[in-house]
Amino acid sequence: MDWFYKFPHMDDGALRDLKKAIDDGFRGFTRSYGEIIEGFFTPLQHFLIASERFMLKTPWPIITLLILAIAYAATRSLRIVAGCLATLMLIGYFDMWEDTMRTISMIFVCTVLSIAIGIPIGIVMARSDRVQRVINPILDVMQTMPSFVYLIPVVMLLGIGKVPGLIAVVVYAIPPMIRLTDLGIRLVDKDVLEAADAFGADNRQKLFKVQLPLALPTIMAGINQTIMMALAMVVIASMIGVQGLGQPVLKAIANQYFTLGMFNGLAIVGIAIMFDRVSQAYGKRLQKHREIVHG
Repeated sequence: MDWFYKFPHMDDGALRDLKKAIDDGFRGFTRSYGEIIEGFFTPLQHFLIASERFMLKTPWPIITLLILAIAYAATRSLRIVAGCLATLMLIGYFDMWEDTMRTISMIFVCTVLSIAIGIPIGIVMARSDRVQRVINPILDVMQTMPSFVYLIPVVMLLGIGKVPGLIAVVVYAIPPMIRLTDLGIRLVDKDVLEAADAFGADNRQKLFKVQLPLALPTIMAGINQTIMMALAMVVIASMIGVQGLGQPVLKAIANQYFTLGMFNGLAIVGIAIMFDRVSQAYGKRLQKHREIVHG
């Protein structure tokens, strides 16, 4: 009756050999193509370094004014701008400015990369049900896979540093961008598309002048979720050398520094709320504009 209580499984020796074969194959792939893959990501590294240098070398009043100007341009809300100002002042007052700027530069690069990759994939998914059926399971795996697991292949391929952390964050954060781009385009009213066809619009004109503008509020929701998920990955990415607010939190966990962990954790929360309010308010403005223009 052992079979009734113990689930039948692969022979231990065969399972061990299978795992060893997969590990050896991946190590061989890393040795053969690791340098080529690392060279492929060199422009991304330069972009990240330039973004971080700009955030750190620019005087803090200019950075603060720039962030507040972006917040006001996106929201037209003095209340949200005041909240952003208070958050930045508290972060600076408690000596977390440099780590915060590193984190913001990382989130900025991750968001730009996610938009550049996610929107085209979402467009292709919206245009083809077959492509959607193929990509959806991949996105399911990306969203449900434990975040620590992303670090293993990335570190084996590229080692420890900023670029491996950036790639891990993008892989974790990009699924909402793809899904909501696909959803936004599919939700465009069929009558609007028929009207565009009646006026002689080709597929390119329909995409850029009808579908994407009408789907923009939904796409903005995808950007919002991507930013939130990227911030959630900051502490985990610090384990492989990503500098910013995540490293003090990791240090606090290792050494049981309660105050250090709380302060930097609250700084991450403050940035997340700031980005969330600004992106949500901008999405609502786009929604209102669409309702006014299209009745």
